Amino acid sequence: MRTLQKLLGLSILFVLVAGSATGAMAQGEKRLAFVIGNAAYASGALATSANDAGLIAQTLQAAGFDVVGARDVDQESLRGAYRDFLAKVSAAGPDAVVFVYLAGHGAQFEGANYFLPVDAKIANPADVPLQAVRVSDLTSPLAALPNKVNIVVLDAARPNDFPQSSQPLAGGLALVDPDPNMLIAFNAAPGTAAPEGKGPYGAYAQALAEMIRDGGLSLDDLFDRTRLRVNEATQGAEVPWDASKITTPFVFFDRSADAPPPKVSEAQAVADRTREIRDFDAHDAYMAALDRDTLRGYEDFLVAYPHDPMDKRVRAIIAARREAITWRQTWLRDTPEAYWSYLDRYPHGPHAWDARRRLEHFEAALEPPPSFAMIAYDVPPPPPEEIVYVDRPVLYFDDPDYDFAPPPPVAVVFLPPPPPGFVVLAPPPPPVGIFVLPTPVFVPLARWINPPHDIVPPPDNIIFNNIHNTTVINNTTINENQGGGLTTGQKLTAGAVGVGAAALAAKVALPPLLQKRAVLQQGKQPGLATPLSKTLATEHALPGADGKTLPLVNGKMLPLVNGKPAVADSHLKTLGKQGEIVTGQGGQQGKDKLHRLPTVNGAPAGPLAARQDKLGKNTTVLSDQNGGKPKKLTRKDLAAGQVGVPNGQGAGPGNGGDRGKKLRKLTNTGGDSAAVHVQHDIKLDKPKMQVLSRQDRPQFHAQPKPHPQERRLPQMARQSVKKPVCGHPGEPPCKR
Repeated sequence: MRTLQKLLGLSILFVLVAGSATGAMAQGEKRLAFVIGNAAYASGALATSANDAGLIAQTLQAAGFDVVGARDVDQESLRGAYRDFLAKVSAAGPDAVVFVYLAGHGAQFEGANYFLPVDAKIANPADVPLQAVRVSDLTSPLAALPNKVNIVVLDAARPNDFPQSSQPLAGGLALVDPDPNMLIAFNAAPGTAAPEGKGPYGAYAQALAEMIRDGGLSLDDLFDRTRLRVNEATQGAEVPWDASKITTPFVFFDRSADAPPPKVSEAQAVADRTREIRDFDAHDAYMAALDRDTLRGYEDFLVAYPHDPMDKRVRAIIAARREAITWRQTWLRDTPEAYWSYLDRYPHGPHAWDARRRLEHFEAALEPPPSFAMIAYDVPPPPPEEIVYVDRPVLYFDDPDYDFAPPPPVAVVFLPPPPPGFVVLAPPPPPVGIFVLPTPVFVPLARWINPPHDIVPPPDNIIFNNIHNTTVINNTTINENQGGGLTTGQKLTAGAVGVGAAALAAKVALPPLLQKRAVLQQGKQPGLATPLSKTLATEHALPGADGKTLPLVNGKMLPLVNGKPAVADSHLKTLGKQGEIVTGQGGQQGKDKLHRLPTVNGAPAGPLAARQDKLGKNTTVLSDQNGGKPKKLTRKDLAAGQVGVPNGQGAGPGNGGDRGKKLRKLTNTGGDSAAVHVQHDIKLDKPKMQVLSRQDRPQFHAQPKPHPQERRLPQMARQSVKKPVCGHPGEPPCKR
């Protein structure tokens, strides 16, 4: 009996363990990304950073990341959006993969790196910690979460245009040590600044996107190849950098079994990385040193080839790296002796004024005393020939003063050529809304490249579902959700639709905080290249969506449909020069409902694709009366008449003082006539008639509620319902 109980207990335990394992497998790997591209700085716009962020965001979408991102954010928005992102990462549970990409202006101050929001105002170095976001404030809380992989990329080492100061900041970004399970990457080596690209994309973002899309690459290989590609594309002017403490294997994409074999076998790649630099010829030795990106590798190149044309360039790379390591160790000790030690080595170095600012903090002498306890650095002092490269605040690898020789082409043994579709990328269409990242033209991935099967698919990700298709959106279902969120279940097809619709369907979701701000600021922020209404349909524009003020009726805003002004049909002309049917919002203010009119020859039956059931108390119906002065119509005028008559026919006779008058017809630019039927039950109120000028009047025509008989008919049948008119063929005779 006991044996049976033990067996039963073991069986239950096995089922529980198996169920737990199955649940863990079913949960899968969750991938989340936060992407920012700041370009619209007050001091001068950056040419590529917003596009770069859009390209990286789209690439991460294809790799199965749930991406939120934005462009041109201020400090408050950036902090709030990132706080919400951290909450999302925390809710994802353990073993999440997180990618953070920041493109824009960066700066370093006293050993810490900062990312500049677009509203940063830097008048002197002390403004940096007040006006910018410290990068460690972003990475530290991320490192505290139980994530499997954290990747933080700063595409922000750019020349800054801060006011000239007698105590300048060091250029570029400061060398840092990543936290456990984290990789940190810069677009340019610590202490150096990358040249600003001319577009449409920066060399670093394009190379990084290319390598992410290449399946099967480990993180180390991916960023090493990115460095080689960027150095090749910029003719040596930019040398990216990265440091990693990630031990868990990770790839963005898998390669299927039928994928073509790599041009360089894995065994050969490992052998090349373990070969001594001196065993390569000079051409490949430079590439091997750049691929390894270690101080020893560069020094080995100088020993093996001291007179090679690459000698100056390699010496400058060593100078920047040695100084960055020296400053990092100085800042970590943070004592007067440490800062005096730095100043003894680099009295005019990039961080000389950072050292003096820290000495002032300690109330210590600014210049090193005759004798003090020098700290022991891990790197030897710089030789005299290196000082020239770091005896200034910032180092540029394309500085003409140094007469650097361009590097040789990268050999296939180190880096295969880029895929044909990724050599020259088309510029993205204009962004579709405030804060929204540009949406690049998607380049399909090779059929043998796929995201890992065990990841959790991101919600409503049209890119992820169609990585092997051309991104042309057709029959996309768009649902508004908190400021423009989109959902779609359709696959991308080759059907041709407008670029605006494609951008809407494939765009990166805004963080919740910025979704709300986008709704509030829509139409107020300059630089919105494509209004949302014109993107959705160029023939139906929202009044005011182009940045102009919405027209008022009797001092009130236009009625709304689902929170937006009624959409007009811009093809249809208005009734005469001054004749209008206008409505205020009295009585039923805020409760008026708009409905779509019946169509005539495929076009809306009226200047607007909307009709108002209830006109409110301030309704005024005007007519130009064959070009004369606007006149308030009577009930009898409207009993059997029409405002605008199809096919050019005149209106029927009225029942009163305006009998026989013809009202001008409404036409559209396509030549089709369209009628706005004015029903007999309209109520003309006493308020004073308001004559609107052609410029001021609202571009829409409203209609009264339908006759009770009409309400029981389908919409398309309503246009045929008319009140019997005496004397007409088939109607009773008129009473005299």
